[in-house]
Amino acid sequence: MPFSVFRIPARLLRDGLLVVLLCCVLPQAFAQKGKKKAATHQPAKKASSVKQKGASQKEANSKKEVKKKEAPAQKKEPAKPQPRRSATRRRTSDEDELSTRQSRTQLEAEKRRNQERISEINQVLDKTTTEKKASLTELKALNSKIETKSRQIELLSEDLDLLNVEMKELNVVTGKLTKDLQNLKKEYASMIYAASKTTNTYSKLSFLFSANSFNSLVMRYQYLRQYTEAREMQVRHIEEVRGQLVSKQHTIKYKQYRKKEVLTAQVTENKNLENVKVRQAAVVNELSKQETDLKSELAERTKAINRLDNMITRIIEREIRRATLEREERARKERLARQQAEEREAARARAAEAASRVTSEKAKPDEPTAVEKAAAASENTGNEAVVRSSESTRSRAAIAAAPEAEAGASFGSSRGRLPWPVRSGYISEHFGLNSPMPGITTRNLGVDIATNPGEPVRAVYDGIVRGVSSMTGVGTVVIIQHGEYFTIYAKLASAAVSEGQRIKAREPIGTAMADKDGGAEINFQVWKGNGKLNPESWLAGK
Repeated sequence: MPFSVFRIPARLLRDGLLVVLLCCVLPQAFAQKGKKKAATHQPAKKASSVKQKGASQKEANSKKEVKKKEAPAQKKEPAKPQPRRSATRRRTSDEDELSTRQSRTQLEAEKRRNQERISEINQVLDKTTTEKKASLTELKALNSKIETKSRQIELLSEDLDLLNVEMKELNVVTGKLTKDLQNLKKEYASMIYAASKTTNTYSKLSFLFSANSFNSLVMRYQYLRQYTEAREMQVRHIEEVRGQLVSKQHTIKYKQYRKKEVLTAQVTENKNLENVKVRQAAVVNELSKQETDLKSELAERTKAINRLDNMITRIIEREIRRATLEREERARKERLARQQAEEREAARARAAEAASRVTSEKAKPDEPTAVEKAAAASENTGNEAVVRSSESTRSRAAIAAAPEAEAGASFGSSRGRLPWPVRSGYISEHFGLNSPMPGITTRNLGVDIATNPGEPVRAVYDGIVRGVSSMTGVGTVVIIQHGEYFTIYAKLASAAVSEGQRIKAREPIGTAMADKDGGAEINFQVWKGNGKLNPESWLAGK
């Protein structure tokens, strides 16, 4: 096979040629060097011995010098970067960036929800402003807008604080990267200086040829190769750190731009808040002039709320009584079944005992008869049957009571995760006592959720409809039971469910009723037994 067919690696070919060259050239170079020394130095016999001694000493000194030069050349290693230290710094900065990124995500999400709520409030205000007369609905919407705008300004302040923290962290990271880059450059400069110093004294080839043995030549060659690789790695590391530094500098510039944007938005929101407060004061002033009508409206509302409270209490107490009676009836039937089972087992045991006495008289006194064995076996079987019967009755009682207990436990574990009863809306009045304007106080059994007229109202959890009725002032009311919990949906235009019907979560149960001001709001309540709970702590964040 011709030689040209083989593909010899370039590195192997280079090393082979170098070995051949060294094997051919080095002996001749050393021989010529010896001839020159012999031709130049030919003194008398007496002086020759002295000179030979001096030459031998010089040669020994020169060898020592060569060894000294070779020793640092072999021991000296190129300066390498500290990967562990940089990796640790990078890991710390990554953790800081992760925590900051999570805070940033949460902040942006809340700002987005707040902006959506402001848009919904503006829709309600646009509808109420078509009426020439000021109303409590408009005032409640303005109060909600002021509350939301104030929160938006707080969020902008938090945004500024977070930007300052991010910029501080970026400056720290940038300082570390700058210091690392400077150190890397210094190390690289020292490497270049050392290499240039060696290059000025010898060329690479002469540095290799000046070795006094083949092993020394190989070690010098390996040293040069490792030194070159270390320099290349140092250059790559410098480029990597420089890229990170440039990226962080660009991020700092972006954060500075965002800071200016947030400051501008904060000034704008403050101006908008002042305008809303001016409008709120005007509405309050106008409503104060309608004091008689307003008091009459609030009195009617109070009566409607009281009627609703009484109706809900009656239905819940009825369901509690029904559940109690069902439990008592189940317990009575279980006791009766247990007593009957025990009586049957006792009768069977007595019959077996009587039969065993009759047969024992005919059998031997010292040996138990087959009848006695059967009686004893039947007695043991009877006892086991009684135990099994009592256990089965207890399990039936647990199974019968399980659905209600399970429904209540699962609903209770959904606190803070329930879906909203309407897709679009915001809380216009909170749970408990509220003061929409000075001198006016209202009571809410749950929360009022402002929405669009005709908006579908949905069940927030699986349950059974326990009540559907219509009342003056609160429209249609739907009561749904979830074990020991109840949810109430009031101010509906109509109901799409009937009493006793089982429904699923997010299933429509009716539509929102329009009010006289052109808007709509539903009343949502959560009860546990006879106790009222704050629905805001049960609904998921929008």
